[in-house]
Amino acid sequence: MSKISIVVPVYWNSDTLMLLYEDMKEKILHKLGDYEIVFVDDGSGDNSWEILNQIRDMDERVKLVKLSRNFGEHAAILAGLSQCTGDCAVTKQADLQEDSELILKMYEKWKQGNKVVLAVRSDRDEGPVQKFFANLYYALMRKLVIKDMPKGGFDCYLLDRQVIKVLLMLDEKNSALTLQVLWVGFQSDKVYFHRKAREIGESRWTLSKKIKLVLDSMMSFSYFPVRFMAGMGTLYAVIAVIWALVLVVQKLTGVEDVAGWTSMMVLMLFSFGIIMVMLGLLGEYIWRALDAARNRPPFLVAETRGFAKEEKE
Repeated sequence: MSKISIVVPVYWNSDTLMLLYEDMKEKILHKLGDYEIVFVDDGSGDNSWEILNQIRDMDERVKLVKLSRNFGEHAAILAGLSQCTGDCAVTKQADLQEDSELILKMYEKWKQGNKVVLAVRSDRDEGPVQKFFANLYYALMRKLVIKDMPKGGFDCYLLDRQVIKVLLMLDEKNSALTLQVLWVGFQSDKVYFHRKAREIGESRWTLSKKIKLVLDSMMSFSYFPVRFMAGMGTLYAVIAVIWALVLVVQKLTGVEDVAGWTSMMVLMLFSFGIIMVMLGLLGEYIWRALDAARNRPPFLVAETRGFAKEEKE
């Protein structure tokens, strides 16, 4: 019988963890057969780890991983994938916004031979502003990065053991794990669901993390930033040549329009602004190259519980 691993990244989720486990126990666990649940505590500052240990005491098929500090959700998922032992693994959010039955639907798609199964949002219970920016991000990803990005986007997905090995082999830093899942290109399918509003707890998905995700997505999977800089440089070079010709003609004809001083200064200041933006993008690339050259691991495991290695030791 095939074994499925459920990987759950945990970050300040003490108020939903027990509810999440009870929901999965009631709705899906008895239908899965051979399973394991791998909770990864991503440096939570609340009592999430204590609650996870309580859940482990209730179910021996629950396994726990505690990271040394907060490395981010994608790193936490990678940590869970590196520790899980299932023939396939599915990611599950701890905020209770996705129905647990979604795992069963993805599992069935995997049994049909798909190596990757994406849980795509058909709709979401969020405000118009949040929906707009979320849809804008996915539209940019389809246009500039990966054309296979689903229109509604996805956070949860099921991976075959073969795909897990590939993702662990990539060992990329400052990247987007969801885009890596699309990039690997194995046979895939989708299931659709309605994402509910968060009713318990507070989201830790801050604006700075969203901005970093956009940068990671663009700079790790697309040539667009570099090509944008090259295009802007070419455009301003052409403008500079035209402007120089105009000044030469004015000098030769004895026409000196002092009133053009304002427009010239505006152009110069705008040009300097563009140059600084380009230098910032180049600096971002250089920093990412340096970070990759350091060869630091994407996560550090501080403690585990429930794995076979510990039982043998």
